[in-house]
Amino acid sequence: MNRLTVHTAVPYEVFVGGGAIGELGPRFQALFPGARAFVAADENALALHGTAVLASLRGAGVTAFSYALPAGEAHKNHETLLKLYAAMAERALTRLDALVALGGGVTGDVAGFAAATYMRGIPCAMVPTTLLSMADSSIGGKTAVNLPYGKNLVGAFSQPRLVLCDTDFIKTLPPREYRAGFAEVIKCAAIADEEAFSRLERGDMSDDEAVFMALTVKRALVESDERDMGQRRLLNFGHTVGHAVENAAGYALLHGEAVAIGMAAMAKIGERLGVTEGGTAQRLSALLQKYGLPVEYGGDRQRVYESLAYDKKTEGAEVDAVLLQKIGKAVRRRLPRKEIVL
Repeated sequence: MNRLTVHTAVPYEVFVGGGAIGELGPRFQALFPGARAFVAADENALALHGTAVLASLRGAGVTAFSYALPAGEAHKNHETLLKLYAAMAERALTRLDALVALGGGVTGDVAGFAAATYMRGIPCAMVPTTLLSMADSSIGGKTAVNLPYGKNLVGAFSQPRLVLCDTDFIKTLPPREYRAGFAEVIKCAAIADEEAFSRLERGDMSDDEAVFMALTVKRALVESDERDMGQRRLLNFGHTVGHAVENAAGYALLHGEAVAIGMAAMAKIGERLGVTEGGTAQRLSALLQKYGLPVEYGGDRQRVYESLAYDKKTEGAEVDAVLLQKIGKAVRRRLPRKEIVL
């Protein structure tokens, strides 16, 4: 099993490997002696993995109970959040207890935000169940819910205290969810690890290695910029357009699919502006398509452009955009919003 430590203001450990869920109970008990565990899980993850999660916790002597969240991006909103708060209050949770977020990126965002704000903050452990959430949102402490205007407009920075990525969970994913997860893996390689990008092109990287590589790239950027004010924003490659595409599509596209479209678009924009090395867009698009990801959006492009106005990285008529110089090296540029076109 692979292990890394994220050195934020309060450091925490991340475990990656098959069977990692067996570590949850003992490590929860060691971190939070005497705490009860409130397992907030999306309904699909709870059905698939809830028994194993609760067994690990209870086997270590932890009092644990679960609450099912509705699955899907469409439920990443204040209504779901308020119901979660109510469930936590009904269990009389206090700051001496801890929340366990079990599920994909939506669950991590909503449950993480609930933990960050309930009683002004209780501890949270992340147990991601999708490839995408393992490779991306499980670390870094970004939590949020959506508004009708756009994604993640209400949120907080709140680092988890423990992260367990059981890669056996990946085997239970539907094929489309599995493919979508590679968008974040490819993103991390594209911005910071050319060797990993080449390995992905050759198809000789295991799921365990893919998750660990992505987390290693993200950890370095999170540690250098915990509050997302500078270099950490390189992790937004593809997300400015991707979030706008998600919103314009009414969340009919998975997050990874929208980010793939966004990365392909930004690589083309970078080449057009002379920032990105020629041929990079074609190479990136080929890899995305190799993993079954879309590289173009067939919907209303004007609506995508309008959605950019609500991106957190938009300031007036400009966007804090991320472009590739070449595979393995990314840069930030202030671009007029009119330059961000599909």
